[in-house]
Amino acid sequence: MTRARCGIIGFAVCLAAIIVAAPVLGHTETGGAGGFSSGFLHPVLGPDHVIAMIAVGLWGVFLGAPAIWVLPIVFPLIMALGGAFGMIEVPLPAVETGIALSAVVLGICVALALKPPLWAAALIVGIFAVFHGYAHGTEMPVASDAVSYALGFVVATGLLHLCGIAFGGLAKWPVGRIAVRTAGVLIAFAGGAFLTGMA
Repeated sequence: MTRARCGIIGFAVCLAAIIVAAPVLGHTETGGAGGFSSGFLHPVLGPDHVIAMIAVGLWGVFLGAPAIWVLPIVFPLIMALGGAFGMIEVPLPAVETGIALSAVVLGICVALALKPPLWAAALIVGIFAVFHGYAHGTEMPVASDAVSYALGFVVATGLLHLCGIAFGGLAKWPVGRIAVRTAGVLIAFAGGAFLTGMA
């Protein structure tokens, strides 16, 4: 089996795992109502979150090691902090705009295969992670256990990053590189659509 097929299969497996896990977690009867399952489903069911999370993984692939692992670690950690701010209702303006812009900016970074220094890439990812986490935190169901809910959205985010990394593996070949950069263009356009939809 070629590496290109392995990348496509890996991406498909990641997406299938997320899709299959959603209904399974939706029917768990352990923990508080809206705990881990609600936290897990929140980013997975939000297309604006999904495309940005996948873009982080795709961009990490273009940046190579160590960014391929640093970015998907930085994002969930900072996102959890943003989630805590959302849960305790610390004011943060333009959250939805920040989320939409994350898709635009990260999509452009992938489309252009930009390679800034690691610290700059981590800073960009970290800034946008605050907005995503804040949205998750403010939308936590009232009956939720905050820790379980946060763990849910962090795990789901990590899986979406892995989907991006799996698909980004195609960038090792010229045709795959075009496919990955095209995905970046589509992500940026989708983010733009979210932005214009808010106007």
